[in-house]
Amino acid sequence: MTILLTACSNIEPAQTRSNTTFTVEISKFKFIPAELTIHAGDSIKWINKEKRQYHSVWFESSGEPEPDYFFPDESYKKTFDQPGVYSYRCGPHPKMTGKITVL
Repeated sequence: MTILLTACSNIEPAQTRSNTTFTVEISKFKFIPAELTIHAGDSIKWINKEKRQYHSVWFESSGEPEPDYFFPDESYKKTFDQPGVYSYRCGPHPKMTGKITVL
């Protein structure tokens, strides 16, 4: 006796997702939005919209040194390759905080 098994599948190949760059504005001593959820491989660009104030985006708990300050109309960009929750703050203004959740 011979048994022949066959299978059909309507599953389409996985769609590839292009990486995205999100923007966080810095205005009135706040990160806007203060919390953001993104996917691994995405980037965030922080833009300083203040009129006269400098800021930084410091992931202090990661052990990385504080990056350079950036001034009005300047920006800072970071790519997140690993899933996790990343809390950050402004170095010179510690009450300014934010959080990035990477899926």
